[in-house]
Amino acid sequence: MATIAIIGGGVSGLSAGIYAQLHGHRATVYERHAKAGGNLTGWDREGYHIDNCIHWLTGTNPVTDTYRMWQDLGVLGEVEVYQAEALYTYEEKGKRLSLSKSIDKLEADMLKLSPADKREILAFTGAVRACMRLSGIAGKANDKKSTAAQRLLALPSLVRYYSMTTGELAARFTHPLLQGFLKSILTDRFGALALIVGFATFCGGNGGIPVGSSSAMAERLTRRFLSLRGSLRLSTGVAKINLGEKGAESITLEDGSLERADYVIIATDPAVAFGKLVERRLMPKALSRQYQTFGLFRFSSVHAAFACEKKPPFKGDLIVELPRKYQRVLGGEHIILREFSHEKGFAPRGKHLVQAMVYCTEPRARGFIALYKNKKAYTAKKQQLAADIERAIEEKLPILSGALSCLDVWTPATYQKFVGSEMGSWMGFAFSSGILPTRLSARVKGVENLLLATQWLQAPGGLPIAAGGGREAIRTLLKIEEAKRAALGKRRSALPENPLPTA
Repeated sequence: MATIAIIGGGVSGLSAGIYAQLHGHRATVYERHAKAGGNLTGWDREGYHIDNCIHWLTGTNPVTDTYRMWQDLGVLGEVEVYQAEALYTYEEKGKRLSLSKSIDKLEADMLKLSPADKREILAFTGAVRACMRLSGIAGKANDKKSTAAQRLLALPSLVRYYSMTTGELAARFTHPLLQGFLKSILTDRFGALALIVGFATFCGGNGGIPVGSSSAMAERLTRRFLSLRGSLRLSTGVAKINLGEKGAESITLEDGSLERADYVIIATDPAVAFGKLVERRLMPKALSRQYQTFGLFRFSSVHAAFACEKKPPFKGDLIVELPRKYQRVLGGEHIILREFSHEKGFAPRGKHLVQAMVYCTEPRARGFIALYKNKKAYTAKKQQLAADIERAIEEKLPILSGALSCLDVWTPATYQKFVGSEMGSWMGFAFSSGILPTRLSARVKGVENLLLATQWLQAPGGLPIAAGGGREAIRTLLKIEEAKRAALGKRRSALPENPLPTA
């Protein structure tokens, strides 16, 4: 039995801890905050519950391998999953188009809107269907496991989108509503394949929302780890990983105490961990190159939550183009609005909760982080953001004029402070065209017992990749342990059966 110190109690860290305990090892998760879950969190304000993380959870279709991972982790199985009729709805000049949960309906809606774009529409929806099969989903009701042959035959439909961004994909269509719909969900910088994967996830019944959303899911992960007798050290920050001749020998906590372990797993943002916990030169070269790779980039967002006196004039998510004056001050072209009528406990009876999100680039995110050092200026900035977002919503949805009251504002600086993300990212590397994301190794070269469990090992990150990173770290650990046992067995077999005593 190995003792394992896991630094970071987010999804990756809890996943690593659960899989370690399932395989008979003894894991301790060290989390510097009072609650585990990392980005997978929410909080209460004035009787409302603000949800931070889940727009949809990849892996809610029982035929997928990801679903079985979530079962291992105690996330799905006995939990009700809400599957909306539509996910994102895009509005422009009074017309709307929604990402329906039925790919057939989406296709029909697109064709009805713009018959002139029939060729591109059929190619695109065909790629979404192919991606569903590639992810393991088949059958008219999306309830069958796709065969190896079906997955192989799906590849040609996706090849044409490999070298496109979402912006370039949108430009292939003539109708402005279709163009806005295709480039607004992920912005126009992402690879078109990322958009197709997102559509395939939702249309494949594989992108529902577990009831209770982010906080409830974090609590289930935590309970699962503790039920397996893992040790969770909350409000316990790690200051340093101590390396010796045999690799990572111990960790030093922020209170100065020392904790020894057979293995140390880093489950935090590697851009912070390498340089703070261990020397930056130890960052794996393949991972280090990601930060300079053309086609990979980091992003964040600005958020605001509002108490709403009136029923919002949309269901689920609504994306609208910001008026130009607000694009300049908010730093993005579109605003994504969410309402939470599917969650009974998120707003007081008769009231409604509306949350807003605007994507921002890495330079703008770093600007918020720098501003945070001046608390007075940062507070004033948040107040201005709340006012600007409220006015933008009222301008686009006049029915809500006078009905909104700001509950909270959070920015990339919030993520940097509370999650330890270097520049306020809440996902890993986003990828543009010409990129096929692959998972990097969990190993740190030269330090056999130091491993990585993080969403940053595979673009674009997110909950299933984070959880898979924890699982992969333990798989790697098991291989190392197996190799050690094999080597020990060879040494023992090489010894004589009855060695003679020495004089």
